[in-house]
Amino acid sequence: MAEAVGRAVGDYLPDPGPVIVGRDMRVDSNDLAAALIRGLTRQGRDVWDIGLVTTDMVYFGAGRFAQEVAGGVMVTASHNPGKYNGIKMIRKGSYPLGMSSGLAEVKQLVADDNFKSVDQPGNVTVRSIVPEWVDKIMEFMDEDHLPPYHIAVDAGNGMGGAIFPALEKRLPFTVEEMYFELDGTFPNHVANPHLIETLKDLCEKVRNEKLDFGLAFDGDGDRGGVVDETGVPMPEHVMGALLAKQFLSGSPGAAVVCDLRTSHVVKDTIEASGGKYVRSKVGNDSVKGLMREHDAVLGIEASGHYYFRDDYTSDSGIIAVMSVVNILARSGKKMSELVKEFSSLYATAHETNFKVADPKAVILKLKGMFKDGEQDDYDGLTVTYPDWWFNLRASNTEPMVRLNVEAHDQAKLDQKLQQLKMLIEG
Repeated sequence: MAEAVGRAVGDYLPDPGPVIVGRDMRVDSNDLAAALIRGLTRQGRDVWDIGLVTTDMVYFGAGRFAQEVAGGVMVTASHNPGKYNGIKMIRKGSYPLGMSSGLAEVKQLVADDNFKSVDQPGNVTVRSIVPEWVDKIMEFMDEDHLPPYHIAVDAGNGMGGAIFPALEKRLPFTVEEMYFELDGTFPNHVANPHLIETLKDLCEKVRNEKLDFGLAFDGDGDRGGVVDETGVPMPEHVMGALLAKQFLSGSPGAAVVCDLRTSHVVKDTIEASGGKYVRSKVGNDSVKGLMREHDAVLGIEASGHYYFRDDYTSDSGIIAVMSVVNILARSGKKMSELVKEFSSLYATAHETNFKVADPKAVILKLKGMFKDGEQDDYDGLTVTYPDWWFNLRASNTEPMVRLNVEAHDQAKLDQKLQQLKMLIEG
């Protein structure tokens, strides 16, 4: 199957040139990457094998070397447990290759098993883009004005452990490395900073050793999390608000694209900072497309993906967290003080998933139950009241619905969350 996907990508990509191939540390990623490369070269495509990398490095490569390459492919299952694996694809210039932008065609090519006949197979070149990637990260930092922070970094046995040491050489930090050993079985915890429970070890490390802050990455490094000096994780909506305020200060009046689940804290911050708030459907395709359409300086997803115009409108976990570190350094404050500015404005619930037999029926049920609210069907169902709102949408990959709820105070949030759970669960 992976070889067939490689052949399909080789045939589909509209531009000439090599295809960048990277992989994560999962047990079967090496074999799957080899099969992908075999498929690509069978279709006459040359390949740049960039080896063990983070996903955002493949995105970066497709942008940085857009005059040379046709696109990129990454073998990873991102933040999912070790038994999973998958393939992420990107076009040159870091343009998305999703269901509405080419993935459906790739899928059909695989299903039809009808590939082009090629006289000459492609060649494979092994190369590293780590130096260029570290240079790109440092473009987002005031390199000459960074304090000598003492921090902890939890790579979760994922790809952050392979790449962060190259960045460390450019930073005046003392770094306590946690779970930097690459291990696709994730022996310590699932590498997913979106889940509070996976940050437990990092929080304890920061708190017990009185460190300045902590950083964490997911399995393929395209998402990152921050823990303040008290050992408390920074909420993703606070991180989004911090980034929005900072990037708008350098691009007054610019647009910021946010998926519709994003906290109103972020929307309020964008508008208070003189920016243009642009609402997006959930997903890489939609966010990137709207960013390019509006020349947005930043893109934000509630799941903790942050996209940067100056990184080819791509999302990057390490650029996101290092941008927060840069904000901290400029402020002269403690990390918890940065959080406090935004954390008390709304009460926000973590996204909740419900396994249901018929997601559409559940959404229609709630649409009728909350018809007195302001509704829209842009992506699932969003209902807004003066003092609270919720979004319920079907998962793109599983038989479940995903619920996001926010209110002006905790009591209202608890009440509405309980009511919605009872209605969804029937």
